[in-house]
Amino acid sequence: MSVRKAFFGRYLLKKGIITFDDIIEARRLQKRQNRKIGELAVEKGYLTDRERESILIIQEEEDSLFGSIAVKMGLLNASQLEELLDEQKKTYLYLGEALVQLGVINQEQLTENLRKFNVLQSKHA
Repeated sequence: MSVRKAFFGRYLLKKGIITFDDIIEARRLQKRQNRKIGELAVEKGYLTDRERESILIIQEEEDSLFGSIAVKMGLLNASQLEELLDEQKKTYLYLGEALVQLGVINQEQLTENLRKFNVLQSKHA
């Protein structure tokens, strides 16, 4: 496995710190907790459900980000998109944090392994 292209979960798996099932459970937790831009936009009244669905259909057809498509279609403006991205970022649950919440690793293990992982990543950048 190339360290440069490694993901943190794979790094922990390779080191024997977590199992593949741990990754799956952490990803499930992330999927439940991490908010999508489209959901936030509908919640704030910037988009209707129908507009969100239209953007998702277009997104399936082209390799573009939801927000970029919405702005290109004139459904969101740049400041609305920025606000949504900021809100999404504030509440985003990262894989390592999910593993801690699930009790798979503790905060000290997360901090130490993230440090080691980032050192390896920077050496191979």
